[in-house]
Amino acid sequence: MSRRTQPARRYVDARVICVVSALLLPAATHLATAQSARFRFPGRLETYLTGAARLSSDERQRLITGSPVTKLLDADESKEVAVLGAVWIGAPIGRYVEAVKDIETFEKGARFKQTKRISAPPRLEDFSGLRLPEQDLAALRSCRVGDCDVKLGEQAIKRFRSEIDWKAPTAPAAANRLMQLIAFEYVTRYLEGGNDQLAVYRDDSRPTFVAQEFRTMVDGMPELTTYMTDMGRYLLEYPRVTIPDATSFLYWQETEFGLKPTIRISHVTIRENPEGAVVTSKMLYASHYFWTGLELRVLVPDPSRGPGFWLVTVNRGRSDGLSGFTGSFVRRRVQSEVQSGALAALQSTKRRLETAR
Repeated sequence: MSRRTQPARRYVDARVICVVSALLLPAATHLATAQSARFRFPGRLETYLTGAARLSSDERQRLITGSPVTKLLDADESKEVAVLGAVWIGAPIGRYVEAVKDIETFEKGARFKQTKRISAPPRLEDFSGLRLPEQDLAALRSCRVGDCDVKLGEQAIKRFRSEIDWKAPTAPAAANRLMQLIAFEYVTRYLEGGNDQLAVYRDDSRPTFVAQEFRTMVDGMPELTTYMTDMGRYLLEYPRVTIPDATSFLYWQETEFGLKPTIRISHVTIRENPEGAVVTSKMLYASHYFWTGLELRVLVPDPSRGPGFWLVTVNRGRSDGLSGFTGSFVRRRVQSEVQSGALAALQSTKRRLETAR
C-alpha cells in the first residue's frame, strides 16, 4: 500500500470503529440496565432502597459495581438537610463495629480537629482538652440572651456574662474552663433525663427547643417509623427505653464545617445481631449551624455477594438560616458539604476496612 492511501485507510478504519462502538454501546447499556433490574438487595434493604430512598437504575448499577452512591433525600427545606449514602464493603461487620468503638481513631484527621470519648460515668477531666475557638471567645464577650453567635441555652449565656471577667488577661482560660464545666453538666443531665434535658438555644430571638426539633425530625424518618421502630422509640425515650444487647457511649469533638470550627457532642449506640448491625450517632449539641442531627448507619450482610456487607447511611440535620431567599443559597452550600462529607466518609471507610489486616 502506498503512503498516499494510508491516511484514507486509517480514516475508514476509524469510521468503522465509531460505527461498531455506536452499535455496541446501546447493547451494553441495555445489558447493564437489565442486570441492575434483576439484582436484588437483601430483604427489607431492597424494599427501602426501591421505595423510601427511590434509587435510580443508574445509582443501583453504580452500587452493584462497587462504587459509593450519595443522594439528597426528601426533607423540610426550610430547616432540614438529609443525605443518603451507600456502598459495598468487603470486610467483616465486626471490623466496622470495633472501629466505631475506637471513635478517637475512627474520626481523626481531615475535618476532625479533635475527638474525645467521654467516660461512663462522665468526668470533668474528659473535657480538659476542649478549647473554644478564638472567634467564639470574642463572640462570648458580647453575648446576650436572644443575640449570641454561639449556640447556648439561657443559663449558659448568663454564666458567661456573670462568671467571667472579660477585661482580665485570664478571661480566655476562665471561659474555656467554664465551657468544659457546662459540657460536663450537660451530658450528665442528659444521661439521667434523656431528651428532656437537651438545650433550649437562646442565641436568637426565638427559642429553639432541641428535643422538639429532634422528635419531629425522627417522626419524619421512614427508616425509624417503618423499618426500625424499636430504634426510633429508643432514640426518643432514652434512658427510659433501652435496646437489648446494645452498647453506647458519648463523645465530643471539634470539627471543621462551613466557616467556623464547631464543637459537637454526640451519643453513639451500636446494636449487633445475626442480621447485621445498626449504628446511630445522635447530635446532642453543636456550637454552630445545627440545632440537632442524626446519623443512621445500617450494615447488612449479603451472602449472595460474598464476604462483606452493605453500608447504608442516612444523615439528617436541622439548622437555622435555610429559609427565605438568602437561605436558599445557604441550603445549597450545606447540602453540598453534607453530601461531599458523606461520600468522603464512605470512600475512606471502605478503603480503611478493606485494607485492614
